[in-house]
Amino acid sequence: MNTNKAYLGTGWSFPPNFDKESETITMVSAEEDINQSLEILLSTSLGERVMQADYGCNLKDYQFESMDNSLIGFLKDLVERAILYYEPRIKLDRIDITEADAEELIEGLLKITVHYEIEGTNTRYNFVYDFYLREADQGI
Repeated sequence: MNTNKAYLGTGWSFPPNFDKESETITMVSAEEDINQSLEILLSTSLGERVMQADYGCNLKDYQFESMDNSLIGFLKDLVERAILYYEPRIKLDRIDITEADAEELIEGLLKITVHYEIEGTNTRYNFVYDFYLREADQGI
């Protein structure tokens, strides 16, 4: 197994963080870079990224849909397709979408859990994306 993780890449942290003293931007590498890339991918709407109009996931288009098994299956497929095309460093094991418990339901929370293995290793990870069905400024 390759213990050198340079092949996993290094990129800007998300959200970008600039250090005034060193005049640099905070960088992330390896597993953290992958997790932040997944965060960006799932929170980006199609057409939002210049020069890559098909990058993203369009989850926000389904914010106000009633949650049923059909929609959950569709959202899993949407996330899987986005990861397949735009995150080649991982092998997807499965995607779980769970409806919120009573407290989280008030907040409009849907949990999307991505279970994956980093290509070239036997290391398994999961990434939890909290997708809020309600806008942050909406009241109860």
